Amino acid sequence: MPNYRRFAIAGSTYFITQVTYQRQPWLCTDLARHTLRTAINHVRQTRPFLIDAFVLLPDHFHCLWTLPQGDSDLSTRLRLVKTYVTRHYGTDLGLDLKVSASRTKRKEKNLWQRRFWEHLIRDETDFARHCDYIHFNPVHHQLCQMPTAWQFSSVHRFIAQGVYPPGWGDRAFSCNLDVDQADQLES
Repeated sequence: MPNYRRFAIAGSTYFITQVTYQRQPWLCTDLARHTLRTAINHVRQTRPFLIDAFVLLPDHFHCLWTLPQGDSDLSTRLRLVKTYVTRHYGTDLGLDLKVSASRTKRKEKNLWQRRFWEHLIRDETDFARHCDYIHFNPVHHQLCQMPTAWQFSSVHRFIAQGVYPPGWGDRAFSCNLDVDQADQLES
């Protein structure tokens, strides 16, 4: 089995991508959104972190999480979120997907892709670039024409707080990401 190593620095901010099992589009249902929100709040009670930016798409989510000083355990937090969703609501979500022998052996279900992708944020420019990527992602996936048309995104908070100007992301604004960069972040 591969030995995955993640670059961990206590108190850092991470860009995270978590994908559903076989890219099944269940995340934007009412039950899934409620479940994921409940799971995140539950985990934050014992393992706090800040959610700097977030976008929920049908088959994956992207977010920026900042961990507390002295703490670098991103993997456990995400594992606990995924486990909570699976244990408390997995059967209610009603996904009709076969569970492979490998997943059965590991007692895994059919909700989440096993691994997640993470990137340690290096500086303010990197942070801003990833915020832009997160908020523009629904447009990139052709789910809407403008980031503000996608309701499951922190772009609305960014605009309300004055981080982004009104109308951010329409054709008049640039998101500081070209197509090649977006594809690299997505893969």
